[in-house]
Amino acid sequence: MTKYSNVVKCIVKNGNQDVLIEKFNNIPKWEGMRRTILIQTGDKTFCSVGIWEDEASLVKNRDNMIAFLDTLRPMLEEISPELGVTDPVSGTIVAEV
Repeated sequence: MTKYSNVVKCIVKNGNQDVLIEKFNNIPKWEGMRRTILIQTGDKTFCSVGIWEDEASLVKNRDNMIAFLDTLRPMLEEISPELGVTDPVSGTIVAEV
């Protein structure tokens, strides 16, 4: 079975780092989601990584992920006018150790 991943970069507004981390520590476990990881890449920058059983699982839960993101939007800074408050990508996992 081919696993799939989504990755989302964001910048949190000052003073909201702990709230963001707490929300990710309590993220719902949706069907097909194997794990979610939140990486702090700087003082205010974060990257979340979702690991899914397959692309269909991610697609099935896209509305759930957007609803979760909507709870985060007020605490995020705009990355750019083109991207908004997140920089998302997704794709097939091709190597895993």
